[in-house]
Amino acid sequence: MNIVKKIIKEIRWLLVPLYFGLGLSMVAFVVKFFQELYHILSKIVVATETQLLLEVLHLIDIVMVANLLVMVIISGYETFIGPIKSKGEFDETPGWLSKLDPGTVKIKLAASVAGISLVKLLAIYLKPEDFSSERIMWSVIMHITFLLSALILAFVDRLSYGGKED
Repeated sequence: MNIVKKIIKEIRWLLVPLYFGLGLSMVAFVVKFFQELYHILSKIVVATETQLLLEVLHLIDIVMVANLLVMVIISGYETFIGPIKSKGEFDETPGWLSKLDPGTVKIKLAASVAGISLVKLLAIYLKPEDFSSERIMWSVIMHITFLLSALILAFVDRLSYGGKED
């Protein structure tokens, strides 16, 4: 029976290649970010303020997804594999890391998805002629769904902790 427990406990190490793969996907976001930034800078003189704002919103969208990846990778590793500790004179461990449990990560993920959705909605608002009425309607419905999901997760988390902070 102890061997079964050991195997089950050690299965968590299969998550490491997945976290590594997510880390590698950050390369795609970095390349895409600089590709979009180059695109913005190449037409900065001729672009309207609205066009620039839409392009910058796209950059913000990329950064928000990248932030989400970092949060999932680091907090997932910390939660399921083991603590991430820095050695040396300066502690490079993010302060928020010790405050993330799976429930908190779910809330942050839901809030991040709602934020990403909000950036997409703002782009639609700034240039509605590029979108059909049906696409606008579904975008708003999806955003409200993401927002409500984040609020419900936060509410349930608050109920489960009884409003107490650690």
